[in-house]
Amino acid sequence: MKILANDGISNTGKEMLENKGFEVNSVKVAQNQLRDYIKQHKIEGLIVRSTTTVDKEVMQANPDFKFVARAGVSLDTIDTLYARLKSIQVFNTPEASATSVAELTFAHLLSGVRQLYHANRNMPLEGEMLFNQLKKSYSGGTELRDKTLGIIGLGKIGREVAKIALGIGMKVIASDKEVDKADIELAFYNHQSIKIPITIEPVEDLIKHSDFISLHIPAQDKPLIGKREIDAMKPGVGIINTASGSLVDEDVLLEALETGKVGFAGLDVFAEEPKPAIKLLMNEKISLSPHIGGSTQEAQERISIELAKEIISRFKA
Repeated sequence: MKILANDGISNTGKEMLENKGFEVNSVKVAQNQLRDYIKQHKIEGLIVRSTTTVDKEVMQANPDFKFVARAGVSLDTIDTLYARLKSIQVFNTPEASATSVAELTFAHLLSGVRQLYHANRNMPLEGEMLFNQLKKSYSGGTELRDKTLGIIGLGKIGREVAKIALGIGMKVIASDKEVDKADIELAFYNHQSIKIPITIEPVEDLIKHSDFISLHIPAQDKPLIGKREIDAMKPGVGIINTASGSLVDEDVLLEALETGKVGFAGLDVFAEEPKPAIKLLMNEKISLSPHIGGSTQEAQERISIELAKEIISRFKA
């Protein structure tokens, strides 16, 4: 079977597949050339990340096309409806990147409460001449300890976020339609562990009680966080989105940032990728990253191994 790892694959994962007789090509093919490449090279399976869109036309390029493997959590760049119609298998790695996404969530959260995202922009420009003024500007940060973090979506990533929050000393509440109650287990270096119960609330209650809100659910047909939800939040709330750009109404968020209703936001995902709205990119109250939640060396290694095992178990070379 010929596989195209269009967004890359670790050497370990590639070797695992090749040792089982799969032919793996890790060349990067531009989106507008992908269909022709699959047709010309008779590609039967695709391994992709968020930067590659797999639509109906791509899957139609080869009548023998068999699968799309998503190195990550979201499937919103894949036409899953057409794949299901044509019995093309689609699968992902929902757990392998959880730790990396959770740590990025807190990178944005810590950056937000201490205004590091803004300080990092201005120190190279004005740090030499206006050091004391900048020091005064950025001296009004807050601590996370004893604050309430509301986690929307308590899957693997949400639980990893909860672990970090509890370790810092935050109060954690969560909302998840699939979860009635939850215990978060904190494991320590000396093989000791402790289980901590957390409160599960409906979203409409969670947004009222949280000092900071972090999103960890799949893409939705309409924004989960819009004007009504933001109006119900605490003044100065911080919002972190490392899940999907579809979850937050970006125009409403920008307005709330301008009025101060939202104190800051941390965004790793955007409604329009790979071309986020310039208004978001230029806003001084937003900590930004280019959809890198699961893009650590450790996560990519785990993802590649997990995908290789899944492909081997599903298909014979």
